[in-house]
Amino acid sequence: MTAIPDPDALPDPFYAGIPVFRGFASLMDPTLYRPLPADWIVGVADIVNSTGAIRDDRYKTVNMAGAAVIAAVKNALGGRDFPYVFGGDGASFAVSPADLPRAGEALAATAAWTGEELELEMRTALVPVAAIRAAGPDVTVARFAPSANVSFAMFAGGGLAWADAAMRRGAFTAPVAPAGARPDLTGLTCSFDQMVSVRGVILSLIIAPQAGAQPAAFRDAIEAVVHMVEASPGTATPVPAGGPPMHWPPPAVELEARARDSRIPLAIRRIGVLMRTLVAYAILRFRITVGRFVPATYLREVVENSDFRKFDDGLRMTLDCTPELADTIEARLAAAASQGIIRYGTHRQTAALMTCFTPSPMEATHVHFIDGASGGYAAAAAALKAASA
Repeated sequence: MTAIPDPDALPDPFYAGIPVFRGFASLMDPTLYRPLPADWIVGVADIVNSTGAIRDDRYKTVNMAGAAVIAAVKNALGGRDFPYVFGGDGASFAVSPADLPRAGEALAATAAWTGEELELEMRTALVPVAAIRAAGPDVTVARFAPSANVSFAMFAGGGLAWADAAMRRGAFTAPVAPAGARPDLTGLTCSFDQMVSVRGVILSLIIAPQAGAQPAAFRDAIEAVVHMVEASPGTATPVPAGGPPMHWPPPAVELEARARDSRIPLAIRRIGVLMRTLVAYAILRFRITVGRFVPATYLREVVENSDFRKFDDGLRMTLDCTPELADTIEARLAAAASQGIIRYGTHRQTAALMTCFTPSPMEATHVHFIDGASGGYAAAAAALKAASA
């Protein structure tokens, strides 16, 4: 029987030992990536019929479910750092064998919570790295640091995409916890308002390789898009420089209440969320310093620690850009697709969403997941799938 690790133990040396890189334009440099150890396990999760939830105007709920996977595993591991990626309507991660019991329990409980509290079906799987490599792909990981405070995992090698496809066809699954099981979602919040585009378009895009595409050609296509974005003044993060807008009461009181301790009646949880967010709103709105908490510092960290671009066997970005730049990006993508290099999907909307994981506002390691407000990555993925059919 595998021993359950001490959550206060040191992090696994593999991931902690990968050097971080700061310039996102370097993400396709193969020397930055390290193969996952052969005995590690990849976890994948997504929401079944997320397009239906989009039609029902429940995409904020879908985002909450995806971020909950990361929060639950992180809390289960006692705050240890581990490689993960937020996908909008799901999430993926990797853990060592010693961490698997706690991570698997957290994943199972999150699936149960998502079904019972959010009324969404979550599909999950745990896939051994050895099984992925036996099928041909690999799983390699790099660490991108958008700030001095946090780093995000970048995945390459095709293995994450293979694991996701295997989950969808039922080749690998993970159990759902019994009814009533709940993950520890401490720190999972969504109190900020939507962030309306100031440049005209919130563009969600996903770029993946076509089957048989030369790796060098795919790398060039990704780098061309990244350089195009970074060369456009003011384009990139949808998060305003002063932090996202906020009002009280916040728009997702119900979601936050359902993420709190289920042993407490839901009505009491709602009151607790309202009280907590009222205090937070007053502190941030009027820039009230409370002990070591300095609102201006926290809001600057929110901007710096926002996860609006990533690579998980394909490029995902949520950008605030002009309609003209969106046209130029899509034209470049169409040309690369016609050459047999990439598959892609994009989705335009007028605002972006932020879902936060803030175990302690006193620490600078809080992270903030960004997606489009009206379908985002899920809608871009649907467009990619339709174009590939």
